Amino acid sequence: MLLASVALVALGVSAAPAVAVREQRQDPAEEAAISIRMLDIPASRVQDPRAQVYIVDHLKPGTTIDRRVEVQNTSGETQKIEFYSGAASVENNAFTVPEGRTGNELSGWIRLKTATMELDPGERRPVEVEVAVPRKASKGERYAAIWAQVTSATGRTGNVTQIHRVGIRVYLDVGPGGEPPTDFRIEGLAAEPGTGEFPVVTAKVTNTGERALDMTGTLSLTKAAVQAGPFKVTNGVTILPGQSGQVRIEVDQALPAGAWDVHAKLASGTVERTATGKIVLPVAAPMTVTASGGPSWLVYTLGGIALLVLVTLGGWYLVRRAVGAVAGRR
Repeated sequence: MLLASVALVALGVSAAPAVAVREQRQDPAEEAAISIRMLDIPASRVQDPRAQVYIVDHLKPGTTIDRRVEVQNTSGETQKIEFYSGAASVENNAFTVPEGRTGNELSGWIRLKTATMELDPGERRPVEVEVAVPRKASKGERYAAIWAQVTSATGRTGNVTQIHRVGIRVYLDVGPGGEPPTDFRIEGLAAEPGTGEFPVVTAKVTNTGERALDMTGTLSLTKAAVQAGPFKVTNGVTILPGQSGQVRIEVDQALPAGAWDVHAKLASGTVERTATGKIVLPVAAPMTVTASGGPSWLVYTLGGIALLVLVTLGGWYLVRRAVGAVAGRR
């Protein structure tokens, strides 16, 4: 398979780790700092933003591929780094990794040709990764992560340990023939209050393809001659085939009140879709009615009784006045 060696920063892609986990017990001392990034991607995926930060591929059973990742010591001390692969899954629209070194089927197919290394401050070095798919592997997409990990030395008391690890996601589809399609549709745009002072525009995305999606994208707003944005997707959503997820975009800018035209451009890898709609700013907070210590229906019941009593008393008062007036004319 033809490969291309890629410097992510030169391509305008962030070199930040695709997966980051920090595990610690009690309060650690100074955190050990390491980073990891892709060096090799298939030449056919050079234009795919996901392939520039993750291992994303489709392989036939019995195929073996080689990739390289680069690890860097960004701390001020020499670090001993361990390398291994671990399990991953997609749960509740999130790429999820367990603690520790739990494995799965795909992580068992991955071999890192360097188990440990020491890096001086600022030093960086490549690590070769081999993925070997068994001949009898079943069809389907699998998920894993490749980890670089630093474990701090245990203190004299033996009760402080720090584990710092950074990793790269692996999305591997296995099956005969060509790669399954990637596609999705955007089913609606809406606005709601955010957690801070700015509103959030949401988009429901349904995965209509056969590969997992990692949603990115931007949102632009227009009101007459005023334009705002683009605002970037603020939540990392991974959506499995046949499932739906909510993409959230924070409008982190004070905007005039009124109706705005919305244009969303969402993507997963090289697949891009657009949607338009309207929102009204400011976004009103939802109104809720509850009864302390009792069910909400009790509020409406008591309110109805109170209204009935008021109507009855008002009618009784009017009748009394009418009778009084007749009696006075006699």
